[in-house]
Amino acid sequence: RAKMLRLGLRCASHAPLARHRADHVARSSLARALCSQSEAAAKPAGEAETTKDTPEAEPGPSGDDEDSVARVTKLEQQVAELDEQLKSKHDHLLRALADTDNMRRRATIDIENANKYAVGNFAKDLLDVADNLGRAMGAVPVEMRQSEDHQDLKILYEGVMLTDNELMKVFSKHGLIRLEPLGEKFDPNFHNALFEAPDPSKEPGTVMHVAMPGYKLHDRCLRAAGVGVVRKPL
Repeated sequence: RAKMLRLGLRCASHAPLARHRADHVARSSLARALCSQSEAAAKPAGEAETTKDTPEAEPGPSGDDEDSVARVTKLEQQVAELDEQLKSKHDHLLRALADTDNMRRRATIDIENANKYAVGNFAKDLLDVADNLGRAMGAVPVEMRQSEDHQDLKILYEGVMLTDNELMKVFSKHGLIRLEPLGEKFDPNFHNALFEAPDPSKEPGTVMHVAMPGYKLHDRCLRAAGVGVVRKPL
C-alpha cells in the first residue's frame, strides 16, 4: 500500500509537466497548420495576379515548321525552273525537227531535179545536131522525096529522116520533147516571138509560123521556139 501511494505521488508531481508538453505540441501543430493555410491562400492570388498582368503568348511556328516551309518553297522554285527549261528544250526540239524535215524535203527535191535534169547540158548540145538534120530534110524538095528519077536523093532523105526520128525517140526517152507550136496560143514560157503579122483567118496571139522548133526537158524549157505571132488588127 505504501508503494502504491508513492507511485501516485510521483505521478501527481509529473502531471503538470506532461500537460505543459502536450499544450506546447498542440500549439506548434496549430501554428504549422495556420502557416500552411496562409501560404496556400497567398499562392493562387499571386499566380492569378501574374497571369492577369502578363498577356497570353500567341502560339508561333516552331523551328521544324519553319524548316519545312523553307524546303517546300525551295522545291516549288526548282519545279518552276525545271518547267521553264522543259518548255525551252521542247521548243528547241520542235524547231530542230522542223529544220531537219525542211532539209530532207529540199534534199529530196534536189535529188529529183538532179536526176531529171542531169542530161540538160548534154541534150542542149545535141539540139544543134537535131536542127541540122531538120535543115537537111528541109533542103530536099517535096517533089523529089518520093521521085523514082532521083533514087539517090530519095534514099538520102529517107536515111536522114530515120536518123532524126531515132534521135527524137532518144530525146523522148530522157524527157526531152520537141515543140512545134504552129496554130497554138502564144506562151511566153516556151515561145519566143520573132515577129508579128496580121492574119484575118486566125485569132490574135496565135502562132502563125515556126521559124525554129523549141525543146523542153520534162516541164522545164530548154530552148524556146522561135515563132511568128498573129497581130491584133489596128
